[in-house]
Amino acid sequence: MRSSVFTSHGPTVVMPTWFCSRTWFSHVGPFDEGGQGVPEDLLLFYNHLRKGGGVVRVDRSLVLYRYHPDAATHSVLETTIWTHRVRFLEERVLPHWAAFTIWNAGRQGRRLYRSLSAGARRKVVAFCDVDENKIRKGFYCYEDSKETPKPRVPILHFRAARPPFVICVKLDLTGGEFEANLRSLNLQEGRDFLHFS
Repeated sequence: MRSSVFTSHGPTVVMPTWFCSRTWFSHVGPFDEGGQGVPEDLLLFYNHLRKGGGVVRVDRSLVLYRYHPDAATHSVLETTIWTHRVRFLEERVLPHWAAFTIWNAGRQGRRLYRSLSAGARRKVVAFCDVDENKIRKGFYCYEDSKETPKPRVPILHFRAARPPFVICVKLDLTGGEFEANLRSLNLQEGRDFLHFS
């Protein structure tokens, strides 16, 4: 599965307006009308993928989207979207990986780790990064864990880490340095890594 279905920034197809035929919409099912704060577009998109739907990105404007301050979109909390994205990752990708590395020992990587279910957290064998201070520290300790002893996850340089990777680094923020590091490993997206930024 392409990373583009997991990201909210970068090479995403989730956030732009998307469309399908009426027949396919009927097959996928209706919007979740659970009320204010339900990310109905995202949930429909995930159902589309669960039913075998594909995605093709068109890099030109085909529709106009009306945006205004009172739009229902503003009632959906970022934490709600994050929770659905993590659960979809756990449903669609992590069952196929016996173990994985989170690429980013910083805030976003640690947030993903803490958001995972206990079973998925146990599959995290390492964090990787380029920040020498984080690498020198040697590990991340999950202090809020109820486990005894508290989980301690190694922090490695990205070249010492092993795929598959869940990458929690936003693209186009490092002047191409991150992208060059990733390319240098000759990995295949969807098999060896996916973006979750």
